[in-house]
Amino acid sequence: MKFSKTLGAVALAFGLTTAFGAARAADLKIGVVMPMSGPFAAHGKQIKHGIDLFLAEHGDTVAGRKVQIIIKDDTGIAPAVAKRQAQELLIKDKVDILAGFTLTPNAFSVAPLATEGKVPMVVLNAATSSITEKSPNIVRVSMTLPQDTAPLAQWAYQNGIRSVYTLVSDYGPGHDAEQQFQKTFTSLGGKIVGEVRTPVNTPDYAPFLQRVKDAKPDAVFFFVPNGEQGVALAKGYKERGLDQAGIKELATGDVTDEDVLDAMGDAAIGMITSFHYSAAHDSPENKAFVAAYHKAFPNDRPNFVAVAGYDGMSLIYQALEKTKGDASADAFMAAVKGMKWTSPRGPVEIDPETRDIVQNVYIRKVEKVDGVLQNVEFDKIEAVKDPGKQK
Repeated sequence: MKFSKTLGAVALAFGLTTAFGAARAADLKIGVVMPMSGPFAAHGKQIKHGIDLFLAEHGDTVAGRKVQIIIKDDTGIAPAVAKRQAQELLIKDKVDILAGFTLTPNAFSVAPLATEGKVPMVVLNAATSSITEKSPNIVRVSMTLPQDTAPLAQWAYQNGIRSVYTLVSDYGPGHDAEQQFQKTFTSLGGKIVGEVRTPVNTPDYAPFLQRVKDAKPDAVFFFVPNGEQGVALAKGYKERGLDQAGIKELATGDVTDEDVLDAMGDAAIGMITSFHYSAAHDSPENKAFVAAYHKAFPNDRPNFVAVAGYDGMSLIYQALEKTKGDASADAFMAAVKGMKWTSPRGPVEIDPETRDIVQNVYIRKVEKVDGVLQNVEFDKIEAVKDPGKQK
């Protein structure tokens, strides 16, 4: 009798487990790890805006599975926090897909979990080239720093700039940007007259900018994380008189991100940048995206991070439609390799070899358009792959 009761209890437990398992299979759980507080909270806000816009347009069901978005705050550059949040999403929430990861150190810390847990990991911003090499289950929809940097070095040399001083933040993306700019520029015959790596969170660039001014280059190349650092750098460039000294200002486009352009003010005018997205990009898809964004979030400006959130959801939906709802890592990764679509930024494709995005890179200049600072595109390099992975 006791054995019979035990068997019945086991059967009941198994039945409940199966029922709950079926419920989990029915819903598609996407765990998003990104900063919702701290100095990089704007990243999280903009990614959420992009996700919300996509869901408003396309609904919250794909391939018969209702989509649940579960957001965890990694607080900024905090790899241990990001890893703990991702573990909780996998173990407690049992998510099918990990996404987010706006900062490189956090993406690096979570990559092994994507491999061990056999779950897809969709990187929405972190830009160090090697991230996709940390797990076969990683795909990236944002950019890499070498991808956005090499075209600017080419443009600089082609437009008469022969000497450059590089100033970058001292972490993975900054190292990537510095190395790619120097490699491309010197291969064409240009000269690097100096270089400096600054603390990631420094509020004061004055001593570094003085070094640049003293070296008297034709131009300075900047990379800092988008946000407060870019504002401080743009204002410091003017305050130290680098513009009056005839030193041109070059940067990757995240420095003049739409989120911070207004805070930069007129100090940003004239800066030349290279990037894969501008809110001023002239295409039907971007005009529709910008209009929907302004309607939903009238107090913010659409930027590349919001587009990454939007495109990340587009990739997930397309993959699930291909796999008929199967979100297992093997099926999902097979579905995304070679995937093509038209984004608000332009035509994009997932490189089947590297799982990185292939996209146009635009050369832009900060100008005031109808009283609003904009990144105005004036040149384009089509279908750029990540040069950091090209043999």
